[in-house]
Amino acid sequence: MTSTTPPDPACPCGSQRPLAECCGRYHQGEPAPSPEALMRSRYSAFALDLTDYLRETWHTSTRPASLPADDATRWRRLEILDHDEQGDHGRVHFRATFQEGRRWGVLEEASRFVREGVCEEARWYYLDGEPSVTRLKPGRNDACPCGSGRKFKACCGLG
Repeated sequence: MTSTTPPDPACPCGSQRPLAECCGRYHQGEPAPSPEALMRSRYSAFALDLTDYLRETWHTSTRPASLPADDATRWRRLEILDHDEQGDHGRVHFRATFQEGRRWGVLEEASRFVREGVCEEARWYYLDGEPSVTRLKPGRNDACPCGSGRKFKACCGLG
């Protein structure tokens, strides 16, 4: 009798890599090496409802007192539009597509990050951003907003 281990799920950040090799290692405590890596891991944390990780990676000067779980939102796609890192400051401009029930939307944000600590102890933190939310109304024959490349009616629009 042989034992089969289920494959590691793909990382929600869209890298096409297994979660454990991608954002999962940051969720387990390894410091993200760049603002973009931290942004991707935070997106994955939102998708996986890892609120403790989100709070830990939020800079103390802007961190909310609490972060309630959000069972209604399903994060479907992350697109990194631009990113930059200069010394201990970074920024990431991203677009995240989400679904709430039958409604779809896009959160676009230019986020700022800061690195604090010394040498190996240095960590990146999310500082703040300027979010903008737009509602989507995908038609049956439109490309699916999840980024699969299929028509909406043959993908996420099945429900």
